[in-house]
Amino acid sequence: MTPYDCYRTYLAVKNHFTKDQFDFFKSNGKARASVNAFNKRKDKYFFEKLAHYRSDTEVTKYFVSYFLDDKSWVGDMVHDKGETYENYILKLNDLEEIFKKESIYLFSDENLLSVFQCTGGSHPIILKKFLNGKISIETLVIYDRIFLFGNDFDKKLLDPVWETVSLKIRKYKPFLNIDVFKYKKILREVIHV
Repeated sequence: MTPYDCYRTYLAVKNHFTKDQFDFFKSNGKARASVNAFNKRKDKYFFEKLAHYRSDTEVTKYFVSYFLDDKSWVGDMVHDKGETYENYILKLNDLEEIFKKESIYLFSDENLLSVFQCTGGSHPIILKKFLNGKISIETLVIYDRIFLFGNDFDKKLLDPVWETVSLKIRKYKPFLNIDVFKYKKILREVIHV
């Protein structure tokens, strides 16, 4: 991967996570940008460094991991020495166990219906637990894949907090390739259905 291609991938991931209409996959993982614009950037060095040390497939995951962590400047990504990316890869490799632990926590005092109950414009329990850092964005995405709660919440919750989380779920969902049936089975075991 050339530094210019790395830059275009960065722009595509950035646009995907920040612009409602942009789709990383429809754009084949690249955003339009001129070589001239790239050469004028003061942070060009960071893209050169990333292109040198990361493979093509790693670069996309690298950028995704940082945007999920709300770090969008490439300089922060490089200065972090890949810690956010490494933690992200560890999380993906242990996703089934993380989902199980977070599900046990989520349903320790609640039943299935109460976790997703969204009435009177108040935040449902699952959203509160996510905002408190008790469950991960991956678990939230998996639950949305299983129950499709996002569309319901979009209709009932008209506040900027949910809108931000909803956008993150929608944008992250195509990057998270999972076997939904496997996670349904784990959930059944947790809630004893």
